[in-house]
Amino acid sequence: MKIIVDANIVFSGILHTKSNIADLLINSHELIEFVAPDFLRLEIRSHHLKLSALSKLSIEQVMDAEFHVCKDIKFISEEQISIETWISAYELVQDIDEKDTGYIAYSKQFNSKIWSGDKKLISGLKKKGFENFISTDQLFEVREKLKSHKSKRKHK
Repeated sequence: MKIIVDANIVFSGILHTKSNIADLLINSHELIEFVAPDFLRLEIRSHHLKLSALSKLSIEQVMDAEFHVCKDIKFISEEQISIETWISAYELVQDIDEKDTGYIAYSKQFNSKIWSGDKKLISGLKKKGFENFISTDQLFEVREKLKSHKSKRKHK
């Protein structure tokens, strides 16, 4: 299963390394393929100081948390997405938050759900008929089912 991960999920995982979000990102790589646009790496690095201030962690600790949270995310170059998909994604989000165009484009290109906590984006797109999102709770359930299924297959 392939899931598109957005910035607020990664930031949350970095800020709260003992959370369900961090657990999913760190401990699901055998069951779930996490994908993110390459630009997310730069966005994370540009927020190291803010993440440090919010979390009361040193920059080194933030970078360590970033490593663990991001080590199993497959960052894919924006050039892998067709121009038609970028245009279609932009048209969907331009009146909600055009900074989220990339996540929608990746979701469309890879036919995958987006893991996001951005309520404004989710509700705005649902109104337009785009409902390709998965919540943290739903993803946790999916992972548990996949674990169970894998365990049953192993014991046969």
